Amino acid sequence: MDTALLAPLRDRARKTAHTLENRTPADRDRAIDGLRALALLAVPTGHWLIGGFTLDAGGALHNASLLTSIGLLSPASWVLQLLGIFFLVGGYASVLSYRRALERGSSTGGWLRGRLVRLGRPVLGVTAVWAVLLPLLHGLGVPEATLRTGATLVIQPLWFVGVYAGITALTPYCLRAARWWGAWAAAPLLAVVAVVDFLRYGPFSDAMPSWLSLLNLLPGWMFGYQLGVSWGERRLGRRAAWVLLLGGTALFAALLVFFHYPASMVGVPGQDRTNSHPPSLLVPALAAAQSGAAVLLRDRLARYLRRPGLWAPVVIINLSAMTTLCWHQTAMLAAAVPASFLGPVAGLTAAPVTLGWLAARLAWLPLFAVALLLISRTARRFEAPWTGVPRARRALAAVLAACFALFALGLA
Repeated sequence: MDTALLAPLRDRARKTAHTLENRTPADRDRAIDGLRALALLAVPTGHWLIGGFTLDAGGALHNASLLTSIGLLSPASWVLQLLGIFFLVGGYASVLSYRRALERGSSTGGWLRGRLVRLGRPVLGVTAVWAVLLPLLHGLGVPEATLRTGATLVIQPLWFVGVYAGITALTPYCLRAARWWGAWAAAPLLAVVAVVDFLRYGPFSDAMPSWLSLLNLLPGWMFGYQLGVSWGERRLGRRAAWVLLLGGTALFAALLVFFHYPASMVGVPGQDRTNSHPPSLLVPALAAAQSGAAVLLRDRLARYLRRPGLWAPVVIINLSAMTTLCWHQTAMLAAAVPASFLGPVAGLTAAPVTLGWLAARLAWLPLFAVALLLISRTARRFEAPWTGVPRARRALAAVLAACFALFALGLA
């Protein structure tokens, strides 16, 4: 009976896979799409596995992290934090897109506006929708503290979009640097992060201003992007990839063992140091190792993705890239907020303090994934061009987004 029920689903999946395979251009770089899909999947997976909640006496949700209680799980963040790969692939893809735009006669400004609009539409959509949801949920009895927790979770991943947009605007300069110095164009960025880390963590740390760490924000994340630009310019080959893999791994290990950097690649509540907000030297070290591995495995990955069954999910994930980034926390909240009225629920609203919580959270992941798929069916329209949308509605969306941002940042 079960086989008979599953057969139509299998047939439909095979048909979809072969349809996507037939529509894929022969010169499509499948390895790059595969790496992007892998980096995208790591974002919700990491947030869903590590991020949890606690309930206060009034039944309100507050953010918590499994890593606060079980620090030995920190190495999992080395695998789940794939932003180095995302920036690498972003730099590579930007080079190709920019080159094609110039060949068509477009200007640098026109190309950049198109890229920024594509990034901005989904962000505007999710923040405007949440601005409408907040008063509705409050009217249904959801505590304000829960709403602030939810707003914080929704806006947290969006910092990446702002940083990525700023780095994208520097693509012409990254391209020029790659043509001059090849893969070595990323070295000055690494040096800047190292100097800032020395100042804020070294013997002069007490005399340094608190804002000094912000100087790492751009070079720390731009390191992987610059490597991607060099890769797109064919200035990053296998020899350089081995140097990145081995050198990045050695630097990463040295920072952990000898300089006592925090082991987690994500922020952990209660720790006075973080590797990601803003990035420490551990971030480009990991990005170097990941980038080297990506370049070395590119051909093998491309061969695997010639199989329609493996290629189809890559296409689907890439088509909903920004939707996944913007809405995956909403999918988790869609389960957690109603459950908060029931009290502590294992793996959902109970405090993340044991391995049993992790086992329970793993059982919740399919529900989060289904919720994200259902949300994406509607939210994906924000990724498409807003043709036919009146200017007044766009202005209203911008106002709502600004109101949500003020609330999420604690300014309202």
